[in-house]
Amino acid sequence: MRAAFSAALVEAATRDERVVLLTGDHGYALFDEFRKRCPGQYINAGIAEQNMVGVAAGLAKAGFRPIVYGLSAFVPVRVVEQIKIDVCYEKLPVIFTGDGAGLVYSTLGTSHQSFEDVACLRAVPHIDIMSPCDAHELTACMATALRQAGPVYLRMGKADLGAVHEAMPDLHRGALIPVRTGGHAVSLIATGSMVKAACALGEELDVPVWSAPWIKPLDAAQLGALASRTKAFVTLEEHSVAGGLGAAVLESISETCPVPLLRIGVGERFSETCGSYAHALREHGLDLASVRERVAPFVAKWKAS
Repeated sequence: MRAAFSAALVEAATRDERVVLLTGDHGYALFDEFRKRCPGQYINAGIAEQNMVGVAAGLAKAGFRPIVYGLSAFVPVRVVEQIKIDVCYEKLPVIFTGDGAGLVYSTLGTSHQSFEDVACLRAVPHIDIMSPCDAHELTACMATALRQAGPVYLRMGKADLGAVHEAMPDLHRGALIPVRTGGHAVSLIATGSMVKAACALGEELDVPVWSAPWIKPLDAAQLGALASRTKAFVTLEEHSVAGGLGAAVLESISETCPVPLLRIGVGERFSETCGSYAHALREHGLDLASVRERVAPFVAKWKAS
């Protein structure tokens, strides 16, 4: 997925000289090709993320299309105030990319793990939030973000989980993308890295799976229609259950067609031990075995009702 991100950046910058990449002293190997092909459109702002957002806002007001890159623990979490005031208040077309979202930087502990980034930005007006699950969705998200008239946050989680889609899907603002069909007793809605787990569970339990590459906004009409023909939902995300995808789905359907919803995500806790990414997923109950233990009985209950 990160390779697709790099390719999308190079393609955008070579096509449009207004595209400028800003990084907070991260991603050197990732941007080797960009720096080689577009050296005049690359700015290393250093470890000064708040200032970097201000620079991006100024560039946007001058007619450029800035893309701000950082680890999601820092962009957007460290710079929420600057995103709110410098960019969103004026609806400027800045793309923020938060890499390593969720528990990816497991060995670096709480300072680098990020499972509150979506929640931080969902309450900020005028910014869209995207969370692609594979390289195909990421390519579609980047192309769409560059056409947006306002700010966008693009969340990138674990990069090497493999493809979910066979080709780049059609992407419409706020819409869920069907990944797997099945019985309609329960529908699984997942985003980012958790779409792969949802696909595995969908096969085992014979239920439909939907990917949510666009968390804010969500297509309320589509969700309402889906809720009207299913008994329950399960949402899966490598993010806090507070303020993330599950919360957004719950808020939307509660106003249109309420159905029971099981939220799978990070609970009210920080990581307490240190280890690999797989270890961190197990600690937070987000590995496939742990998720299966919660989802399978829930699906069985609603299939039997």
